Amino acid sequence: MKKITPCRPKWNGTMTDRERFNNQMHYKPFDRCFNMEFGYWDENFKEWPIFVENGITNNHEADIFFNFDRIEVISGNVWMSPPFESKVIDETETTKILINSDGLLAEVPKDGHDTIPHFIKSSIVTPEDWKRCKEERFRRDDPSRKVDIEALKKAHPPDRDYPLGVNTGSMIGKIRDMLTFEGLAYACYDYPDMVEDMVETCCVLVEDFLDQVLPHFDFDFAAGWEDICFKNGPIVSIDFFKNVVVPRYKRIHKKLKEAGIDIWYVDCDGDVRPLLPYFLESGINCLFPFEVNSCCHPKELLNEYGKELRIMGGVDKMVLAQGKEAIKEYLESLVPLVERGGYIPFCDHRCPPNVKPEDYLYYLDLKEELFGMK
Repeated sequence: MKKITPCRPKWNGTMTDRERFNNQMHYKPFDRCFNMEFGYWDENFKEWPIFVENGITNNHEADIFFNFDRIEVISGNVWMSPPFESKVIDETETTKILINSDGLLAEVPKDGHDTIPHFIKSSIVTPEDWKRCKEERFRRDDPSRKVDIEALKKAHPPDRDYPLGVNTGSMIGKIRDMLTFEGLAYACYDYPDMVEDMVETCCVLVEDFLDQVLPHFDFDFAAGWEDICFKNGPIVSIDFFKNVVVPRYKRIHKKLKEAGIDIWYVDCDGDVRPLLPYFLESGINCLFPFEVNSCCHPKELLNEYGKELRIMGGVDKMVLAQGKEAIKEYLESLVPLVERGGYIPFCDHRCPPNVKPEDYLYYLDLKEELFGMK
């Protein structure tokens, strides 16, 4: 195992990471803010001297390097199994055309820099395509869907001192990945029964996973992923979301509630405000990583919804690139939110490489000064 020497001491505190997370997210007294970050673009590991000179190559290593509080999530195989074979189909001077693991024909830059691929075509368009794909790649009895409980128990013992979450997959975001943005938009109108069957399939696979793990662990939270919003709101209609997605969330929430899990976040970019009432109705009570520019300052929603809502994230990544003065002004605006509880501040997506390393270190220092309850 690679040995990583932290570049800074862990924030002082009187609680364990687990106690701190649970108290902070339940609006109970806590010693200091839970200290975490969402991670970095791949380019950061190649361009930031602090990473290059210390051999830090990924987000997991960076978490150890910066000595953040520990937080973990147990996940299962709740999507395509097996995935499509990823392979290059064609090349241009600057791009590669490939089939990805979701069966999408995609154009990506040859130099490998982080960007959203240009998706050309999906392998699943018609109900016949879906029927074949479902039979081949979404079998509930696939042996790879069986969870090795004993191995997970060894990795995450009952006396752990860090918060442990359980993954709740994706009800519609991964379907978007499989169909493309435009493909999902058309399919909701052309083949609504097909899309609902896709959502049901996702839900059942998550339920199967939860049935395996929930009896064996005392989870602190649940974590899902959607990414179904952009700067103008959700990419699916509110009616579709309310009538097709929400009932599946409620089924999952029933299992979580019975297992004593009452914190559930969903990772969704963009303007989530049109969906928020339906998230809350479904049992999803925490937003992550809360992109500010596409939505609003986190105080607006925390003030509007009170203690019914939590937010993790919400530090505007654009501000991090504007220098120390802007960083200080923004973080100071978050102090009352941290003090009231239910809010853990970190960069509202992966930190981009246009942020200067020295400004990022200033940001980490200032976080400790303002939120470390010194």
